[in-house]
Amino acid sequence: MPTWFDESRLDDESVLAGTDLRLRTLAESGARVRREAGDAAAATDEAVARAAELARPRAVIAAGPDSRLLRAVLEPLCPVPFVAWPGPALPGWAGTLDLVVVLAPDGSDPGTASAVAEAVRRGCQVVVACPPTSMVAEHAAGRWSTILPTTTRDQLATAVVMLTYLDRVQLGPETRAEQVAQALDDVAIACSPHRDLAVNDAKMTAIALADANPVVWGGSVLAARAARRIAESIRRTSGRTALAGDAEQLLPVLEAARPLDVFDDPFADGPRELRPMLLVLDDGAEEPVVREQRGRLQAAAAERRVRVETISTDAPSEVARYASLLLSGTYAAEYLRLGLVDDRGTTET
Repeated sequence: MPTWFDESRLDDESVLAGTDLRLRTLAESGARVRREAGDAAAATDEAVARAAELARPRAVIAAGPDSRLLRAVLEPLCPVPFVAWPGPALPGWAGTLDLVVVLAPDGSDPGTASAVAEAVRRGCQVVVACPPTSMVAEHAAGRWSTILPTTTRDQLATAVVMLTYLDRVQLGPETRAEQVAQALDDVAIACSPHRDLAVNDAKMTAIALADANPVVWGGSVLAARAARRIAESIRRTSGRTALAGDAEQLLPVLEAARPLDVFDDPFADGPRELRPMLLVLDDGAEEPVVREQRGRLQAAAAERRVRVETISTDAPSEVARYASLLLSGTYAAEYLRLGLVDDRGTTET
């Protein structure tokens, strides 16, 4: 059924009350990071002390389907060879000289449990962030294994626990849980449902998304990861097309857009064409290749009169900037869900 976007719903207290659980879950993101970091502090200290007694690993293997986030953070910076292995096994060369790290926020994935059991069998150093009574934790039991206990089932909070450990053993970038939590709190305040849309960037982004098929781009490795996650959220909340990718993948979409006709009547009867909209995630990366790609995308958008919106952050660390961009985009996706209604006046999703 045709849909339309009612922006008045974004400031309607009665409507906002109906989606309180989703928005509250987003607002509690910082609290989950603090909780997981606090609960895992003693186990992290133990793992760091154990690592000090051992030689630096030959390689770091991030196993399991949640390894992609660790890859985005670690690949450019890890001082030893790093590989993400999302399948239910390990590379054939993995052994006693290697460190296997695993994120298992839920702890119930059989493939992840299989990979952990394989790592233990081969005598690898194993560090797993997961619920302590989960299936993955049971398979992680071993002489050279450490479990960093988590409880919230939040992927980002679980990743921060692991990245804190890797930072302390000098295998990853600086990661301070409080910095990440504060960045998330700042987004929650700025994007609060009780903050008027005139001063709420997430609500304004949702309005921009309302009549568009977004093309989401982030220049750095972590911003690109956030772009993919935000595109997933937009598809889930609206049922519409949302693309994320590098500049070479997105440029053809912008260049193929029909030039905007200034004489088009936005109030004409019939369904309106959903045009592309370029959503840029800016985490402050200013490498020459990032500037060049951003310039090409913005030039293509200007030529076709495609709208450009930017989500930016000035958080103090790479992981905090990733968290800030991701949460800002997820808020915008939820406000898009809230504002979309069908011809009967009910929410679309």
